[in-house]
Amino acid sequence: MLELKTDKLTGSAYEEDLAMWYQRQADLLRARRFDELDLDNLIEELEVAVGNLRRELNSRLRVLLMHLLKCQFQHDRISGSWRGTLLEQRGEIADLITENPSLGPGLMQAAAKVYPRAVHGAATETGLPRAAFPATNPYSRDQLLDFDYMP
Repeated sequence: MLELKTDKLTGSAYEEDLAMWYQRQADLLRARRFDELDLDNLIEELEVAVGNLRRELNSRLRVLLMHLLKCQFQHDRISGSWRGTLLEQRGEIADLITENPSLGPGLMQAAAKVYPRAVHGAATETGLPRAAFPATNPYSRDQLLDFDYMP
């Protein structure tokens, strides 16, 4: 724990040593010295943290969808690597939702958002035209999260 000083760290401390700034804000919160918090930057950092969690969910959904599409449309080429990717992404998505339940209700909306990029990736990796894939996400929430589901 950093020694708490009575002076407020300025925005330059935020820009010069983010780790120290984080620790300082945590120490101030713990000490209930709310008037010394760098509120503007703290609010921004909290919003960035939420955005990072959503981006991670989106990224994992995109990879999951891409591999589901590859498995569905090139069933004869399913490999252990593809199965491993499905398992890994589903596990990480499940962990994200368990640790951050507020992400769960938006799962299908997030899947719809990243689906076009998943199609692009699947088309690129399989050599199939994008038109060969469904125009919208064909998988239900249960199918996306079911460790045993294979199209």
